[in-house]
Amino acid sequence: MSMAESNQYYFIVYSSYFVIAIIFSFLINSLFLRFAKTLGIRGGNEGTVIRWASQSKPAVGGFSFYIIFLLSITAYSVFFNSHQVFLNKQFIGFLLATMLGFLLGLADDAHDTRPFLKVTTQLTCAVLLMVTGTVINISPYLYVNYAFTLIWVVGIMNSLNMLDNMDAIAASVSIIIILAGASVMILKGDLTNISFIIMVGIAGALIGFLYFNWHPSKMFMGDTGSQFLGVFLAFIGIHCFWNSTPPSNEIINIKSLILPLLVFIMPIVDTTVVVINRLSKKQSPFIGGKDHTTHALAFLGMSDSQVAFLFIAISSLSIFFVVIAEKVIVNWNNAYTALFAAYFLVILIIFLHISRLKRTKNG
Repeated sequence: MSMAESNQYYFIVYSSYFVIAIIFSFLINSLFLRFAKTLGIRGGNEGTVIRWASQSKPAVGGFSFYIIFLLSITAYSVFFNSHQVFLNKQFIGFLLATMLGFLLGLADDAHDTRPFLKVTTQLTCAVLLMVTGTVINISPYLYVNYAFTLIWVVGIMNSLNMLDNMDAIAASVSIIIILAGASVMILKGDLTNISFIIMVGIAGALIGFLYFNWHPSKMFMGDTGSQFLGVFLAFIGIHCFWNSTPPSNEIINIKSLILPLLVFIMPIVDTTVVVINRLSKKQSPFIGGKDHTTHALAFLGMSDSQVAFLFIAISSLSIFFVVIAEKVIVNWNNAYTALFAAYFLVILIIFLHISRLKRTKNG
């Protein structure tokens, strides 16, 4: 098969599967919305404010993500007639880690798991990835790579969970991150990798879910969705961004540090702002509340939909930056580091300032 024929085959396969994933997601969520009105709606401690929405709604969106995730794995073996991936240790670790993330979210939606158990399970997800070969190669020192991997996986799982605090935010940002990862794989011609078809499937699942999650939403993804997505996106971040540049002799490869910060800018900024503000008030960062960057924007007069569009716009810049970094910039130097780092810090400072304005405005 010639390269032109291969590209045509890939286009037909992936575009067809993308449409199928959207349709399946829509149908699955419609089914759950009809028959699971109370699944994911927790009672418990009424004093703990977790969600922005004043009305309880089913938190079942995560089921469609995981179902289409499994469907994508099956589709890969059908479209590419390859079963060798199931003998790949790294893929098995990825499969186990995402399954554990999904089960953690399911338990949390049903029973409000304790923070210690949640963090322990998240660390287990990270360890599963590491022992099977998924490690951030940012340094020639293994202990540095292991430390970064642990912090990254646990951090992204918590960031996605915290970002799921307003209609459409977590789903929209996740789609942009997946598109950025897909762009890197397309630029590198890595279209036969099983990760690519899974990314296509999850992107379709998220789009189908957004129909029900856009404001005013009919359902949430719940921890079932955010914990699964956290593991999945952490893996994509390692595969597409952290390890996109070959390891160097530097203690830390700066380009490999900058790219994931840019792509995951909104989850990281939101979590950082929340942690800083809560610690400054001597509150636990692990207790939910209406003090996220999304909430600050809403308190200042933006509608839920406007907040979602703003997050989409800022996140979309990541695709542009990734293409520039991977396709245009041949020799990375300190000027590029300073430029991209300045952009990240400006966004962080702006949102930190907005959160303080909200606190001042509300006394």
